[in-house]
Amino acid sequence: QAQLVESGGGLVQAGGSLRLSCQTSGRTFITSGMGWFRQAPGKEREFVAAITLNGDTTFYADSVKGRFTISRDLTTYTVYLQMNNLKPEDTAIYYCAARRLVPPRDRADDWGQGTQVTVSS
Repeated sequence: QAQLVESGGGLVQAGGSLRLSCQTSGRTFITSGMGWFRQAPGKEREFVAAITLNGDTTFYADSVKGRFTISRDLTTYTVYLQMNNLKPEDTAIYYCAARRLVPPRDRADDWGQGTQVTVSS
């Protein structure tokens, strides 16, 4: 099972920004599509964003389009989620995800431990 290590969560005011990072091994990084999911209290885990194995295509949930940007860096085996104009409804635990060969849009093969994002109004 691949190891995914997230960082970058925290507390921010509405309208602010955060950048989440997810680092993994080189083998996982070059063989997997990568993505982010989130789970708010009392709700099911939901898709946020994903990026293809070679980074040429990205996918976003409607709720974050135009505010969040996913990217990947081959030199550090890291996937990023830049989150701008954050809203209180973005408050959740954010999970990094990896899926062999394709972007994880509905399921994943491997998950990170999660990082808390809290947006105050």
